[in-house]
Amino acid sequence: MLLEKKCAVITGCNRGIGKAILDAFVKAGADVFAVIRKENTEFTEHCQALSKQYHVAVEIVYADFLSEEEVLSAAKEILKTKKKIDVLVNNIGISNPLNSLAMTRMQTIHEAFQINLFSSILFTQQISKSMMRKQSGSIVFISSSAAFDGGANIEYSASKAAINGAVKRLAIELGNFGIRVNAVAPGLTATDMGNSMSEEDEAIALSMNVMKRKGEPEEIADVVLFLGSDMSRFMTGQVLRVDGGLR
Repeated sequence: MLLEKKCAVITGCNRGIGKAILDAFVKAGADVFAVIRKENTEFTEHCQALSKQYHVAVEIVYADFLSEEEVLSAAKEILKTKKKIDVLVNNIGISNPLNSLAMTRMQTIHEAFQINLFSSILFTQQISKSMMRKQSGSIVFISSSAAFDGGANIEYSASKAAINGAVKRLAIELGNFGIRVNAVAPGLTATDMGNSMSEEDEAIALSMNVMKRKGEPEEIADVVLFLGSDMSRFMTGQVLRVDGGLR
């Protein structure tokens, strides 16, 4: 029960890695604000089942991270509850089918940066106010191995690399308030995105992986749980690669 009696905010948690993080946090005893883009009956029922099984509160908040107005509204909705936020997980992200630079529209790049970086920083700016008041907290961003090796589209690789830089700066600024800021950089993972590759591309990707397999969302979630808990209380400004030994 690493997060017993604690409250977390998790963005983009209706599927894939985000959903695995939600499940891990609830099982660890946390109350959760689950931030997703739009209403989803299946996800609502999943949250209700988690809440009942683990005796915690799971409240769904809606926001399209393409809209700064909706991001601010979601943060306001969470903060007005007056709950002390202990952990923020910025998992929200968008990726597109692999394309060359010459075939990529600038609008696509702008949208990726808006969702993956700008709105996540804006949301962090707002939610961290709760953490500042109590002089403690842990913020975890989900980066990517593509931030290091350029293994995805220009917009995805570049926006995730920018997240790594933001983590370093935020750790310095928020450390004055007892707030830790770290990131997890997954490699190829068995999510909708990770499973959409062609057999040829997947074989190439796995050949560069020491463990010769995809990661499971739960394996990423376990590391996020570690960073969100007091087990990592002397860690900040770090980007942990969870990629099976990508070379």
